[in-house]
Amino acid sequence: MSQRFFLHPKNIFTALDDIDNTPPSYTLDRAQSLRRIFWTLACVSVSLLIIHYLKYFSALQSFLAFISTFQGRPEDDVLSQLQKHEYFHLLRYCWWTFWHVIGYVLLPFLVIRYQLKTSFTQMGWQFNDTAKHWKGYVLLISPILLFVFLVSFRPDFLQHYPFYKLAGRSFFDLIAWEILYLIQFLCLEFFFRGFMINALRPAVGANAVWIMCVPYLMIHFPKLWPEATGAILFGLFLGILALRSRSIWGGFLVHAGIAVSMDIASLLRQGLLPQQFWP
Repeated sequence: MSQRFFLHPKNIFTALDDIDNTPPSYTLDRAQSLRRIFWTLACVSVSLLIIHYLKYFSALQSFLAFISTFQGRPEDDVLSQLQKHEYFHLLRYCWWTFWHVIGYVLLPFLVIRYQLKTSFTQMGWQFNDTAKHWKGYVLLISPILLFVFLVSFRPDFLQHYPFYKLAGRSFFDLIAWEILYLIQFLCLEFFFRGFMINALRPAVGANAVWIMCVPYLMIHFPKLWPEATGAILFGLFLGILALRSRSIWGGFLVHAGIAVSMDIASLLRQGLLPQQFWP
């Protein structure tokens, strides 16, 4: 069936039925399914909890205060020294990205290896059939890029993106920020469209896609409401394509294209696109 057919909202159940009727859907017995679901969703819960509470600047402040106290220095000494550095704000996003790597990749890796006892690389890391489904990814990203163009005229969009407010200071700032930003998206894509759906599919079949969509929507709640609303269908279609392509790379490229275009659109609208490589 064509990509257009599978991405048509009227045919979502047909696409999911096709996934259900293809191995490895429902290949575990009841006891195995119970344990597979338990370890997967326990990992999802712990990972999201860790990321939510440790990725913010307040957690970094507490960590730096601990280092200062441990060294017998005033509590705010290390933080004060770092705040004088011109890349302190970028350091804050290094901390932010670090916890996404821990929560979205490292913890699932431990569960995959020691509890699910399956291959980490086969959880979507291989390119597999991504090229065969390129039309599906293009159909998915095209209207979103048009939407990005339209909302780029809104003041709230310009205030929100890019997250790193010094991205327009230099090309180095912009490139360094985008690398950190895209690493976060790669980790996110693996967590939701690699780990979750592939770990759950042998136990619950195509329902793994629906289960994945719930926490995926919820991580978008702090963002602008149009982005959070779009995450519902976006997550669903990416989940279907990830299972059919057996890869996370198409979804990552879609995310990367959208994320970079939003930042560039905002910088262009504000006249803040960098003019020099170094600050």
